[in-house]
Amino acid sequence: MTGIMKHATRPPPQPALDTLHKTAAYIASCQRQDGAIPWFPGHYVDPWNHTEAAMALSLCGYEEQAQRAYNWLCDEQLPNGAWWSAHPSGANGHGAWSESHFSAYIATGAWQHYLITDDQSFLCEIWPIVRRAINHVVSLQIADGTIPWGIDAAGTPLSGALRAVCSSVHKSLQCALCLSAAIGDTHHDNDWRTAQQRLGAALRRDAPADFDNDGIDRRRFAMDWFYPVLSGALPKSIGRKRLLQRWDEFVVAGLGCRCVSDQPWVAVAESSELVMALITVGWKDRAARLYHNLHLWHLPDGSYWTGHQFALNIPWPAERTTWTAAAVVLAGMALRNESAAATVLTTTQKSAQRLELPSSGTTQQRQ
Repeated sequence: MTGIMKHATRPPPQPALDTLHKTAAYIASCQRQDGAIPWFPGHYVDPWNHTEAAMALSLCGYEEQAQRAYNWLCDEQLPNGAWWSAHPSGANGHGAWSESHFSAYIATGAWQHYLITDDQSFLCEIWPIVRRAINHVVSLQIADGTIPWGIDAAGTPLSGALRAVCSSVHKSLQCALCLSAAIGDTHHDNDWRTAQQRLGAALRRDAPADFDNDGIDRRRFAMDWFYPVLSGALPKSIGRKRLLQRWDEFVVAGLGCRCVSDQPWVAVAESSELVMALITVGWKDRAARLYHNLHLWHLPDGSYWTGHQFALNIPWPAERTTWTAAAVVLAGMALRNESAAATVLTTTQKSAQRLELPSSGTTQQRQ
């Protein structure tokens, strides 16, 4: 019997709010003056992990810090709607490419922040940024329904679609449609909805010819395994089957989820995201047991080690990344399930009430 089915004891208690808030405080302590949230102080910023950190801040009441994080994204967006993949700390420069899920993820973060704050001015200001980003990502979609993982500095799509990337974009498209309905600007809805449907079909089809066609087999990575489940693109029954098929390859009892199936290393972020994938298919008790392991890697300042090399019994890498802390917060809040915003990543998102837009000005501020 697979390890996921062996437990019959009472699940652990819910994650403690004070612990989650202390972890959010650690993230806030790493935020730069310009609003950017690096992996850790002195390291570079990437837009996806920056947004993940902003989402954790919003959930724990650090709304002003989250707003600054979204302002940074608005200021750094490229004319085509994308962001550079990396922004070095304290230097002018950037990565040599942009990534599709990095660009789309602002929709997920903005939708969650709006659910928390009900801040209409925030929604009106960030909407043009989200719209430009999503239009850019949708423009990359190819005939099989997948979306290439990135484009180079010259604007040429990079070969290869990745399951984890396409899964993240699928969720972001869902959130973008919610934002468009909330603000009443639905001009692009047909294109976006069609793109999401085609992308979801590709994830369900899971044809080898559609993914990893750059010659690299990524099935050894945990995100390749469970991200299609977390995306919500798979029916619950298919999602459960997918998790069961490779559970024992990736999950180490009492420790967490391996980052790579053939390496003795559990990663706290991947473990947290797997928790959310389990919640997505209705396995909350199993999710709570897996989450309970994460306290092993928690430090007094609220941070978490990024991972643990269990063959050597050492932290590896010996870093306390903000995105790891953010994933723990998001998973913990999803387990607590106390608001719609806490379950953005684990449930199908539905539209909010449409706003009455001002006649001029607000939605044009950052165009």
